[in-house]
Amino acid sequence: MTTDTQRFEKAIAAFDAINAQDPNQVSADGKEYPKELLYAQRMTDMQHRFAPDASEAVQLAVRAQHIKRWAIPRSEYPMTPIGYKQWRIRLYKFHADLAAEVLREVGYDEEIIARVHSIVRKEALKLNPETQMMEDIVDLVFLEHYLEEFVNKYGSAGEAKMIDILRKTWKKMSSKGHEAALSIIKLPEALVPVVLKAVQGDAA
Repeated sequence: MTTDTQRFEKAIAAFDAINAQDPNQVSADGKEYPKELLYAQRMTDMQHRFAPDASEAVQLAVRAQHIKRWAIPRSEYPMTPIGYKQWRIRLYKFHADLAAEVLREVGYDEEIIARVHSIVRKEALKLNPETQMMEDIVDLVFLEHYLEEFVNKYGSAGEAKMIDILRKTWKKMSSKGHEAALSIIKLPEALVPVVLKAVQGDAA
């Protein structure tokens, strides 16, 4: 008989096995990782730091949030704001459907599958506490691990764009997420003034 712990571990292992197939490699701490596998691990690490008492549904959704993301590249859609939105909407459904398929295979019931599906699709943001918790985790991971990459991509000319993105990100976060962004995450020292400028300006 499969225990709840064994079922959870099987689901996480299945998510990771899929993400380990990512052909895109990234470096971190002197090692090479499949891009989405590293992202999923960073999501879980942040969940443990930000919301250690998160429900099982949130823990599963967090690990599967970018599952097999490389299968639908950004280049399939126009490089416009509308194209970006269309791409993101398709990804939400793709990730949620694949996560649900994995969960059924390892024996989860339809109630928790439906919750994970809804969280991964980011449904009822600001209204569903589980969806909001994952959004906070997503944003904290972005700030800690990917903001510097964004800055390097756009250079000094990208400060205005970065501030705009930071303010949009801030609006999606809860008050608990705001507190965490200014306390538990590790930002590169050079970026702290710009981040503060963005969020304080938004608050103003």
